[in-house]
Amino acid sequence: MFKHVAGAIVAATLAMPAFAADLGGQIVNIGSDTTYPPHEFIEDGVVKGFDVDVVAAICERINCQPNWITTAWDGIFGALADGQFDMVVSGVTITEERDKIVDFSDPYIIVQQGVLMRVEDAGKTIDDFKSGAMRLASQNGTTNAALGEELVGRDNLALFDAFNNAVVALQNGDVDGVIIDSTSAAAYEQEFAGELTVAITGLSSDPLGLVFQEGSELQDAFNEGLQAIKDDGTLNELIIKWWPK
Repeated sequence: MFKHVAGAIVAATLAMPAFAADLGGQIVNIGSDTTYPPHEFIEDGVVKGFDVDVVAAICERINCQPNWITTAWDGIFGALADGQFDMVVSGVTITEERDKIVDFSDPYIIVQQGVLMRVEDAGKTIDDFKSGAMRLASQNGTTNAALGEELVGRDNLALFDAFNNAVVALQNGDVDGVIIDSTSAAAYEQEFAGELTVAITGLSSDPLGLVFQEGSELQDAFNEGLQAIKDDGTLNELIIKWWPK
C-alpha cells in the first residue's frame, strides 16, 4: 500500500509545473525607447508592442507589474546603471560589449538586419551604398548603425536619434535606405505599403534580450518566466500575432 501511495506522490510531483519565481506583485520599472514598432510604440497614450506583450506574459507567470518609462535610446544603459529603472526592454541586441556592463536574459527572439528602401529602388544592392551612389541611414548607437558603418563606411551613413526620423528622411529622399532589424522594417513596410519595402535582407542574425543591472535578482526570475512562455506556446503565439504570415 505504501509503495503505491509513494508512487502516486512521485507521479503527481512530476506532472506539476516547475516552481515559478514569485516577485510578490512588485512594480518593475522598464526603460524603453518607445519609437520602435512593432517592438514598442505609443498608441493613444499607451505603450504597446510585441516586447510589451512578452513582458506582460512573463509578469503573469512571476507575479509582477510592468511600468513602462519612455526614454531616449542614447544613454539608456547609463540610465539603467544609475537606477532610473529596473530593466531595459527596447529591442536590444545581445552583444559581448554590452554584456560587460549589463546582464541579459536568455534570447526571446532572433532577428535579421535588413535595409528598408523606397519601392522604386528595390532592385538596388548593398554595393550601391558601398560605392557612395546611395546613402544609408540608421539610429545612432545601435548594432544596426555599427553594421551599416562596417558595410558602407562612416561617410555613407547618416545617423539619427530615432529610427522613425531615419524613415522620414528616407521618405523625403534625404537618404536611400535605412538599415534596421527586419522585424521593425516589416512594420514600416506594412504602414507605408506601396511606398517603402524591405529590399535587402539577411545581413546578419541577432538575438534580442531583456536587459538588467549587473547582478540584478530580476534576471533569474524573468528567465524563468521567459522559459515558461516558451514552453507553453505563448511566445510563439505573440510572434504570430505581431508578424502574421
